[in-house]
Amino acid sequence: MKAAVFHGPRDVRIESVAEPADPAEGEVVLEVLRAAICGTDASEWDHGPILCRPGVVLGHEFVGRVAMLGADVRDLRVGDRVVSGAGISCGRCAWCLAGRTNLCVEYRTLGLQVDGGLAEYVTSPASICRPVPEQVDDDAAAMTQPLAVALHALARVALQRRESVAVVGVGGIGSFIIAGAAHRAPDGRIVAIDLDAQRLATASVLGAHEAVDASGQNLAQLLLELTDGVGFDVVIEATGAPHAPAAALAGARRGGRVLLVGLHGAPCLLELTSTILREIDVFTTVAHVCDTDIPAALALLAESAVAAVTAGPRIPLDELVAEGLRPLAERRANGKILVTPR
Repeated sequence: MKAAVFHGPRDVRIESVAEPADPAEGEVVLEVLRAAICGTDASEWDHGPILCRPGVVLGHEFVGRVAMLGADVRDLRVGDRVVSGAGISCGRCAWCLAGRTNLCVEYRTLGLQVDGGLAEYVTSPASICRPVPEQVDDDAAAMTQPLAVALHALARVALQRRESVAVVGVGGIGSFIIAGAAHRAPDGRIVAIDLDAQRLATASVLGAHEAVDASGQNLAQLLLELTDGVGFDVVIEATGAPHAPAAALAGARRGGRVLLVGLHGAPCLLELTSTILREIDVFTTVAHVCDTDIPAALALLAESAVAAVTAGPRIPLDELVAEGLRPLAERRANGKILVTPR
C-alpha cells in the first residue's frame, strides 16, 4: 500500500509499504477514507524529528472504515465508519485511572511514534475509535481529532456561557477554539486576534463577535483597550509567539484565567507579581481525552458548519509534500488541508 513515511527533515516520501498485519487483540485495521494534516506534521517535515520516530507513517487526523477486527472487539463491526483518537494510553497508570489519558506515562501518538493514517490502511486500538454520525461526511470527520483538541482546551479553562474570551491566534487549533467557544459561550463575547485577514474573516464566520488585526500593536495594551482597561474573563494564547504569554497574563481581568495552547521553543519571561496580586489562574492543555472530547467534537461537527467553513484543498497522497506539508510550513496554506489516500 502507499504511505507517507517520515525519514527526517525535508524528507517525507510516498512509498510502498506492507499492509498492516492481522489486528491483535483489541485492535482494528481501518481503510483510511480521508486524512488531514496540521502544523505538527509540517513542523516535523520542516525541521524534525521533534516528536516523530524516523521511519514512521505520518498522520494523526483521519477517518476510516473498519476492514478487520481483532479478538475481543465487541463494539465495532466490519464496515463501520469511525474516527480514531490520536493518542494511545495504557489504561493502567494513575493518570489513565483518573480519566486523564492524555497524560499517560506510556502515551504514544499515531502518526508520530506509531504508524498513522496518511496511508491506505492503519491499525488503531478499538478503544479509541468512535462511530461517525451519518450527517458527518468524510471531509468533516477527518477534522474530529483537531476539533477535539480545541474542545479539550476549552474544557480545561471551563469557559462559561456569558464570559468574555479573547483568542490570540486563530489559525489551525485557534480557529477550532473559536468554533467551540461560540458553542459554549453563546451569551458571551468572543474576540479573535490575529495578524492575518483571512484567518480573522474565518473566525468571524465561526462565531467570533469581533475580529481584531493586531499588526503593529502592543498585544497587552490591545487586550486592555478592548475591555476598557478591565481585561477579559479568559485569554487563550494559541500562537506560541515569545511575547504572547506575558501579554495574555496582562490582558486578563482580576480573577481571570489564561490558557496557554501554543508551544514555545525557548523560555519566556513573565511578570508574575502582578499575576499573583490579581489572582490570575494559568492553565495549560495538551492533546485530548478520547472518551469525552471525541464525542463532543463529532456532535459539534454534526450540528454546525465548522467543517465547511474551515475546509481547505483536498489533495491526493502523492502530492502531500508539494501541496500540503510545504505550503503549510511556509504559511501559505488556507484552510484545513485534506488528503485522499487512494
